[in-house]
Amino acid sequence: MLALEKALRTTAQDVEDVLDKILRVEEGHEARLFESMRYATLGGGKRFRPFLVVQSAALFSVSRTSALRVAAAIELVHCYSLVHDDLPAMDDDDLRRGQPTVHKQFDEATAILAGDALLTMAFEVLADRRTHENGNVRAELVAALASAAGAHGMVGGQMLDLEAEKIELDIGGITRLQRLKTGALIAFSCEAGAILGRASSDAREALRGYAHDLGLTFQIADDLLDVEGTIEETGKAVGKDAVAGKATFVSILGVERARAQAKLLANQAAEHLAAFDESADPLRAAANFVVERRN
Repeated sequence: MLALEKALRTTAQDVEDVLDKILRVEEGHEARLFESMRYATLGGGKRFRPFLVVQSAALFSVSRTSALRVAAAIELVHCYSLVHDDLPAMDDDDLRRGQPTVHKQFDEATAILAGDALLTMAFEVLADRRTHENGNVRAELVAALASAAGAHGMVGGQMLDLEAEKIELDIGGITRLQRLKTGALIAFSCEAGAILGRASSDAREALRGYAHDLGLTFQIADDLLDVEGTIEETGKAVGKDAVAGKATFVSILGVERARAQAKLLANQAAEHLAAFDESADPLRAAANFVVERRN
């Protein structure tokens, strides 16, 4: 686990450096926009999705420069989603990563524009020749991220999440919701390395299976943290799902069964990587890390 934590920290710092260069502050009246984008993106977060990009890319000997640029792009999308999720019209949160949310630190209009700009900047990064010399690879990355982030992925899942406050979902409904809201970006993060490395269909299928189980593990762990975690640990409000009357894995399965299911899924995720050698060990360790994390 110590090796994994070191790898996570190294990736987080390397991605932070890339993001710092991408998100340079422009002069003029739009400077406030760039300041809010940097506030939303830099200096916090586990960078777990970027870690998955970097580690999946390493399986296919992809250059670290290319992997880090794709990792930065996925983090831009992730941070945009957090900015918009926190808005009063959505989850109405005041705290994110232990500090005021963007709409509290700036204002709602600026937060909306910051999210819009972060999302579109992600595709600018992917389309840049510096990300990969092959235009077909860049186009495939753009298409895959658009699918994962849009109406058939994360945004569609967020819509289902809003509807979940009005309707009662069963375990199948919750699984589908989280496969879209959380799992789609995790799936892209895992498959991005295979796209960069122009990997075989078998290798891609193995990473898809890994990502599917990892995404569900991640969400169950999130649901457990919402019940058992503290603001100090998570850096955000907890207990909101219960207040909203929203069905979750924990509300349906109970704490102990949910934790057992998360461990089962983590083991299944690691088993999908059987075809890879020890170079996949960080990804195997990441599945267990997701179960045990406290933020």
